[in-house]
Amino acid sequence: MARVSPFRAVRYPAPQGADITPLTAPPYDVISPALRDDLLARDPHNVVALELPEGVLDPSAPDNRYAVGGRRWRGWLSCGILRRDAEPAVYVIEQRYRHGDVEIARRGFVAAVGLEPFSAGVVLPHERTLPKAIDDRLNLTRATAANLSQVFGMFPDPEGSMDALVARAMKTPPLVTATDDDGVTTTVWALIDPADHAELSAFMADRPIFIADGHHRYTTALAYRDERLASEPAGTDASGRAYQTVMMALVNMGDPGLVVYPTHRIVDAPGAFDTTAFRAALSQRFTLSELAPGSHPGDALSAAADRPSFMVRTRDGVTILATLRADVDHSAAFPPGTSESWRALDVAVLQELVLSPLFDVHPDRPETLDRLSFSKDAHAALRAARDHDAVFLLNPTRMEQVAAVATAGETMPQKSTYFYPKLLSGLLFKSLDEL
Repeated sequence: MARVSPFRAVRYPAPQGADITPLTAPPYDVISPALRDDLLARDPHNVVALELPEGVLDPSAPDNRYAVGGRRWRGWLSCGILRRDAEPAVYVIEQRYRHGDVEIARRGFVAAVGLEPFSAGVVLPHERTLPKAIDDRLNLTRATAANLSQVFGMFPDPEGSMDALVARAMKTPPLVTATDDDGVTTTVWALIDPADHAELSAFMADRPIFIADGHHRYTTALAYRDERLASEPAGTDASGRAYQTVMMALVNMGDPGLVVYPTHRIVDAPGAFDTTAFRAALSQRFTLSELAPGSHPGDALSAAADRPSFMVRTRDGVTILATLRADVDHSAAFPPGTSESWRALDVAVLQELVLSPLFDVHPDRPETLDRLSFSKDAHAALRAARDHDAVFLLNPTRMEQVAAVATAGETMPQKSTYFYPKLLSGLLFKSLDEL
């Protein structure tokens, strides 16, 4: 069962409803060195100073980044730059932005979620993780004993049963607001009534939680939890320890503001690339149709969403819609034991039937991945075809596909989904030393 509970957040002290934009940042893994410098120029206490401290990556070296981050976290707490809330709360967040002429709002809860191994089927991943990224976050967690940003989780609530709880919180004065560089404004409220906490906890108890974003952070939290448990004296009851939980933002999978975008692929062959031979090989498994002049690639791709499909543009500028053939048995080309749901994913079809056999690129062979890059911008990806052998545009992975694959205990290829907008860092922190 999912264990969802309130916690005493650590926050930047600010007047109620204050705008703390200069203290916030996007997720650490999208911050370039130049952006880090810009964020610190806005405010030297920006959360990036904690998420990406200066210093070498070697945790055994003097003044490494993790030691710097740990000292800074404790120092900011001791001098009042950060303060812990006086009472436990479940925090309600709303992210509001404009998409064209439409205003979109996505709402959810931030709570402490009990850590469970993925094998328990309570908290379920949907994408693969990289060990190197986990090592970095684990070293920082050891040094700070804190969750510096939220895992982004989703839960099924098709009836909108928790909407009333969100609305109740939004009638109270907000704690803080912040707006990111894309114009997404996040507002935070606190639910402090134990009855509200109990209602959310009871509702979530029999529901799975699907990780939308933050697989590395959740896996890191599991590893840190196991280390802390191993260090406890024999016979210790550690069930109430703060390190047994992770800070997680929880959003209803049926929320109309939950938007998923695709991540497109840019790839190069290991040697000389023969466009004619590539198209001939592709046609053995896919029906190919060249995009008509003046047609929009996105429109053609959307129209083919009922079968695994992708748009491919090669260096010669030709753009082709490729749709998986129904008259060919493709099962032997997929890894043994994969479900029908997994084999129906556009990203899995592209990976197993195209990138691996035709470009020798596969995540299980890391040495091949330097010839693969990603773009969330379809126009930028298409422009990249001038300098690369092939660009593949994909449809978004649908929410029901995410749920089906995760429920089956499988994980999608990396960067199968891009949930927008990202969660801001710096709004809430969670200490792992006490609840």
